[in-house]
Amino acid sequence: MVKRLLSTTRDRRIWEHPILVFRRGRKVRFYFEGQEVEAYEGETIAAALYAIGIDVFSYSTKLSRPRGPFCMIGKCYSCLVVVDGVPYVRACTEYVRDGIRVERQRGLPSIPQKAVEEHVEGEEVIDTDVVVIGGGPAGLAAAIEVARYGLNVVLVDERSKLGGQLVKHTHKLASSGELFGGLRGFQLAELLSSEVRKYSNVKILLQSTVYGVFRDGWVGVAGRNRLYRIRPRAVIVATGAIEQHLTFPGNDIPGIMGAGGVQTLMNEFGIKPCDRALIVGAGNVGLMTAYQLLQVGVDVVAVLEIGSEIGGWFIHAAKIRRYGVPILTRHTIKAAWGSERVEGATIVRVDENLQPVPGSERDVECDLILIAVGLTPDTRLFAQAQAVMRWVPELGGAVPIRTIDMETSVPNMYVAGDASGVEEAITAVIEGRIAAYSVITKLSDSEVKRREAEHSMRKLIDFLWNEYRASPLLTRAREGKRKATVSYEEMEELRKRYPPLIAFR
Repeated sequence: MVKRLLSTTRDRRIWEHPILVFRRGRKVRFYFEGQEVEAYEGETIAAALYAIGIDVFSYSTKLSRPRGPFCMIGKCYSCLVVVDGVPYVRACTEYVRDGIRVERQRGLPSIPQKAVEEHVEGEEVIDTDVVVIGGGPAGLAAAIEVARYGLNVVLVDERSKLGGQLVKHTHKLASSGELFGGLRGFQLAELLSSEVRKYSNVKILLQSTVYGVFRDGWVGVAGRNRLYRIRPRAVIVATGAIEQHLTFPGNDIPGIMGAGGVQTLMNEFGIKPCDRALIVGAGNVGLMTAYQLLQVGVDVVAVLEIGSEIGGWFIHAAKIRRYGVPILTRHTIKAAWGSERVEGATIVRVDENLQPVPGSERDVECDLILIAVGLTPDTRLFAQAQAVMRWVPELGGAVPIRTIDMETSVPNMYVAGDASGVEEAITAVIEGRIAAYSVITKLSDSEVKRREAEHSMRKLIDFLWNEYRASPLLTRAREGKRKATVSYEEMEELRKRYPPLIAFR
């Protein structure tokens, strides 16, 4: 006999929020481990299961340790499930549908050939001017400008909606009115998404993954039920960034999540992530997420910062201090404990060399440990294309070297946004536009449009480097971007030394 999970499990969904309104779709029923689950259309499998108290989605391949969601955007593979007999499905990007049967994934199951044949309807070949990879602020800004100048665009994004990480940001953007000042992150996502859909020369492929950029200039895309082989004249890669993790005993227990994963659950799907949270990292992301947790009734027990000072802005720290949340500098997490869900953590004070101080350990009870220790640029496509890369700590890791107009060592392959080095949403928009203008100066058939794009690009470059990034708050990012940017002459020398393998038509 089928037993409905909702009859025995607390619903974690948020029904009232001080800023957001959650418009849930019709009710959907599916099965998890043989039990009927009631969810809402528009929820992912991960969101729907988490909402009713299911924390374990899969088990590790060697030690069979329980795994729960971490990033909630399909980059970490901590929530792999089996759907209708097909394994390796990312629960955080697969949406609920009536009647599907979901099982926890165990081990390394083989993929049934029949299932592959049933899910792939064929391959479509597309010729286009530009492929934009990534539908966040940089990708959307680039696609809008390229389309506005009359070139054809294919915009590819892994998720079911455009906007990237903006869709879960509830804070107001710290910029001028001309650059969307006063808008909250999710409002900017809605604005840019609405704008790009106005252009008939933009083809949008959602729930689609770019799996390769190949030597003959083809871009391979795996859609939900179809494969695409796209031949562009230029590619703008705006794939964003991946959340960093920390190494400590118990760091894989369900209930340990990245800040972005928590924001996705809380601000995109309207699900209360926990009752008591411990936050590791006092940068802007950790501080802002702490405040957002407080808004939905979560008890934030502490924010830990290994450094001697907080890394975020004072205004964000002040907000949570008013709620009585302690920010413990020179502290970090030593271990987490729990079985199938985090039950608590041991925290420890560190000395000036960042080494644990013996005897300073303290146990705290919590059911969520939020990791907010930074992001790493998602540059896998550049590495595959063998673009010349450089390790820049200020930018979060290895990034492609680029000219000031965002072109990499692979001609006609551009980078923009956090993939170029972690910064923030407004600079992502600006970089996306600069990359678009550079493409237009090369590809447009109209001399008037090429000149106009050149003028807009130079003006925007000057604003970005000499005004916007002049802010003391962007010092670290500015220095990092300088390290990754070379002159046109230096780029030509790099191309001679490391001949590009890929040539776009």
